[in-house]
Amino acid sequence: MHEASVVEELVRLLRTKAEELHATSVRRVTLVVGELTGYMEESLGFYYEILSRDTLLAGSELVVTYVKPKLHCESCDALFERSLYSFDCPTCGRPGSMTKIGSEFYIESMEAELPDDEPKPA
Repeated sequence: MHEASVVEELVRLLRTKAEELHATSVRRVTLVVGELTGYMEESLGFYYEILSRDTLLAGSELVVTYVKPKLHCESCDALFERSLYSFDCPTCGRPGSMTKIGSEFYIESMEAELPDDEPKPA
């Protein structure tokens, strides 16, 4: 349920950008979301649909690309995904430490319809 406030801010940012561009509508928004955020695509989509109603974003497609968390091995400098029940590096077997990879949440792109123009990414 914590997706509601995040999507509310997301919609606010997208509306502001669309208005700055003098967009007539928005067709697609692409987000990059780290799995560690816990944000569920279904919930993001649900709140996005509700909160974007009666705005330039209404009816636009929300595309979510997830990023798997990565660990870093201090011993061999490998970057790797954690395997089930283990934080050990698959290269050298030493324990890895968490990185910030997998905690992302940002707008990758917004495809907007501009006046007398073709859709362009923003």
